[in-house]
Amino acid sequence: MALGRMNLVPVSSQHYAQILALNEESVQFLSPLTLDRLVLLDSIATYHKVAIVGVDVAAFLLAFGPGVPYDSPNYRWFAERCGEFLYIDRVVVRPQNRSQGLGAALYRDVFEYACRAGFEQVVCEFDLDPPNPASEAFHRGFGFSEVGTQLVAGGTKRVSLQRASLSPQRRG
Repeated sequence: MALGRMNLVPVSSQHYAQILALNEESVQFLSPLTLDRLVLLDSIATYHKVAIVGVDVAAFLLAFGPGVPYDSPNYRWFAERCGEFLYIDRVVVRPQNRSQGLGAALYRDVFEYACRAGFEQVVCEFDLDPPNPASEAFHRGFGFSEVGTQLVAGGTKRVSLQRASLSPQRRG
């Protein structure tokens, strides 16, 4: 998918260094990521794309369907309670590219993918404590609503577990 000067493309190993740098810039909202961990997550991901601006990775989105061997406590929460879901694990936009619509373009693309693939819902989480009001507003705009909360990171963070239903009409 191309939007103006941005292209959404599937992740390849050539993107890994830039993905790791982006993750590190936003690690306060995410879990840390090493190269080995990224290679593993990429290998089990259901959806993993980058937004390329010029020649650089300006954003990425990583998502998992049910039944993959992912050890995230948030993924496991959904796996225990939801049927067919696509779990957005992380989305990161490079600071200088924020407010340019890259995150929204990735979300529109992942929702289109989820509909085509027949998922019933898209799920994710964002931080409540420490608060992340920008993420809360962004997700509300995509139809997400809270279905639970939990403490993670050794009890240092509380997250809002979110769900957006995909209607049968939208899926088919």
